[in-house]
Amino acid sequence: MEAIVNFFDFIQDLGVSVLMPIVIFLIGLAFKTGFGKSLKAGLTVGVGFIGLNLVINELLGTSLSPAVKEMITRFGLELQAIDIGWPATAAIAFGSTVGIIIIPVGLVVNIVMLLTNTTQTVNVDIWDYWHFAFSGALVAILTNSVMYGVIAAVFNMIIIMVLGDITAPYVEKSLDLPGVSLPHGFTAAYAPIAMLFNKIFDAIPGVRNINISTEKLQEKFGVFGEPIFVGSILGVFIGILAGYDVKGVLTLAISLAAVLVLIPKMAALLMEGLIPISDAASEYIQENFKNRGKIYIGLDSAIGVGHPVTMAISLVLVPMAVFLAVILPGNQVMPFADLATIPWMFVLITPIVRGNAFRAIIIGIVSLTVGLYLATDLAPLMTSAASNVGFAMPEGSELISSIVDGANPLSWIIVRANEFGTIGLIVLGVFAVGLAIWNRRRIIKEARGLKTE
Repeated sequence: MEAIVNFFDFIQDLGVSVLMPIVIFLIGLAFKTGFGKSLKAGLTVGVGFIGLNLVINELLGTSLSPAVKEMITRFGLELQAIDIGWPATAAIAFGSTVGIIIIPVGLVVNIVMLLTNTTQTVNVDIWDYWHFAFSGALVAILTNSVMYGVIAAVFNMIIIMVLGDITAPYVEKSLDLPGVSLPHGFTAAYAPIAMLFNKIFDAIPGVRNINISTEKLQEKFGVFGEPIFVGSILGVFIGILAGYDVKGVLTLAISLAAVLVLIPKMAALLMEGLIPISDAASEYIQENFKNRGKIYIGLDSAIGVGHPVTMAISLVLVPMAVFLAVILPGNQVMPFADLATIPWMFVLITPIVRGNAFRAIIIGIVSLTVGLYLATDLAPLMTSAASNVGFAMPEGSELISSIVDGANPLSWIIVRANEFGTIGLIVLGVFAVGLAIWNRRRIIKEARGLKTE
């Protein structure tokens, strides 16, 4: 058992940039893509992830985060719970008892779902299993039962896998990512919210006709509507709010312009590596299995953050998140470390609203508003989870939280459902299994449609 635990600890420690190339290489071999092509695909994906991380961490992390910190200091903003960011949250989740076993359990769940035709996704994004471990770790603390925590994590994964399947057509069409789904624990949680709001917008006369998109901006403003100019303008705005001098404002403007230009290029590099593997997987499944429909490769939603609307809206909502945190009565969470991850919230929202920035920003404001209250509510449990794994608390802070996954509506529902003990877990299980059965029927219907075409 110790050897098994050490093995999966080693897997977790590799990180996504090393783990994903290995997984892609092995999948390529399994689907007979060839040694050379599989190796090149894996290495290309690894380079793509490193490129994304460089852009996100170096440009957003070292330019946007300090600007927000200056805003907080300049306006004297103080709240009780500090946002420690997703890397620390992931470390806490993986450090828990649930986190130790989530990778083998998650792999088994994915295999069972594929065999029972309740998912179309081969989820190779093993690193992001930490999202499932997060909800499971909090449930384990709430119920004082590791078993309940593991079961809750499994139900979380089942729900996310189904959401990954049903949103895959949006990903293919809007993000130009053929054969890819995004069963990401944070990103996919906002897909049902976007679908609900989309229906509400469609039902309101006048509002249904409001459409702000990058295409329309470029039509109206020409070259000044392109992402490079949108990023630079937002950089100037945020720099002024942070009280920067002229040099600081201009540097931030160039950095955010670079973010909007470089992230799509890194995502394109990722797809260059994934397309041959995705094509081979789809061909293999369709040749060897009946009633399978399309098959998707499940990936980190980082590959979709480069959509111009997603990035532009996210940069607008960064200062908005700080503003909301201050004015909302009862909120105790000060957004900080996870502000750079706000684009992940919109990766599926943007395709679902068909690139309409007006709809996306309204959904974003509502999601952030509710999310801050959810993060406040989960802060005590998250602090307990951190204490259990020996996490060093930030100096001067008694409570910790995060946007990813503390403000995640699905994680909150899963955790709070378990306040009702066994009954809550049963209700959650009935919903997750029922969703999987519904997905199976949808998949079979889709497969029959493909056969008749």
